[in-house]
Amino acid sequence: MAGRLQDKTALVTGATSNIGRAIAEAFAAEGAHVVISGRSAQRGAQVVDGIRSRGGRADFVMAELDGSAEASRSLAGQATSVLGGRIDILVNNAGIFPRGSTAATDEKTFDRVYAVNVKAPFFLTAVIAPAMVEAGSGAIINLGSWIARLGIPVGALYSSTKGAMETLTRA
Repeated sequence: MAGRLQDKTALVTGATSNIGRAIAEAFAAEGAHVVISGRSAQRGAQVVDGIRSRGGRADFVMAELDGSAEASRSLAGQATSVLGGRIDILVNNAGIFPRGSTAATDEKTFDRVYAVNVKAPFFLTAVIAPAMVEAGSGAIINLGSWIARLGIPVGALYSSTKGAMETLTRA
């Protein structure tokens, strides 16, 4: 497949469904070699098989992005290896959205949502960006949400993580 991303490599987190899957499929259709990352090997294999059946290049790397620097380093290392030594594009898409009011949210849920939605992208960027700087090129795409700018009764926690991602992206 030839296209705008010919000879580029990409790591897409949360790529086993929804927006992440669509991004990975679009990048592969434009010629990128894509690492599909997610928690489900079965869904990851389906995405990879679909991309390959259309002539694209894709591989799956299972990752549980718990917000730890180690989990991000591990994913970055595995993806870099699979992609031949470099990541040209990082898409921080993985995220979780627990429903519930602020009053009903416990500390464990709060910590988990911030770990997945904010800490994991922060540490992935921290480990991948230096190689992009050294290479003189690269792109990091952080997915946001309209909900960062609005208040809804069951989305304060998620909204605040997307607001944090907007600030992280600007920084």
